[in-house]
Amino acid sequence: MDWISGLLSALGLAGSAGLNAWIPLFMVGLADRLLPPAWFHLPERVAFMHSTPFLVVTGLLLLVELLADKIPLVDHVNDTVQAFIRPLAGALLFLAGTGALHLPPAVPIVLGLLTAGAVHTAKAGFRPVVTVGTGGLGNPVVSLVEDVVAFLATLIALLAPLLIVGVIIVSIWALGQLTRTRQKAI
Repeated sequence: MDWISGLLSALGLAGSAGLNAWIPLFMVGLADRLLPPAWFHLPERVAFMHSTPFLVVTGLLLLVELLADKIPLVDHVNDTVQAFIRPLAGALLFLAGTGALHLPPAVPIVLGLLTAGAVHTAKAGFRPVVTVGTGGLGNPVVSLVEDVVAFLATLIALLAPLLIVGVIIVSIWALGQLTRTRQKAI
């Protein structure tokens, strides 16, 4: 993997973690276990991510998150807890995605924290608007959309990282549209 693909893959994985920490963590471990090394291979420093205990724990936490984020009020508690977990997951995923680049570990860790933290902050800022605007009924739908986006962005980051540029452009455009809609409503 060349350095551009590595950086884009890491960016996509960390961004996905900002929406749902467990989807990219689980998928990266699974990808390392199932895909040929020419397609995806975890660097030694994060090779534990393909271990059975890691996959079992992240798989169970993924199921909990998928359910908790669809239940009104529980979803807000979940987002509060995830405000700490998502940036940490982003740091780990950025470290995993850039392992072949031989960067000092602090660089990908900080970039992953910032990427996942920024995505989570945008998500957390949008959720109250949905809650107020729909009386909480829209939250499960928005949560499902976030999960699908996190899954697809992770898949793209793993298999076709150059397409992450398109995902980023569309995401920025969509966030801009939502911000304009929010400002008009106020």
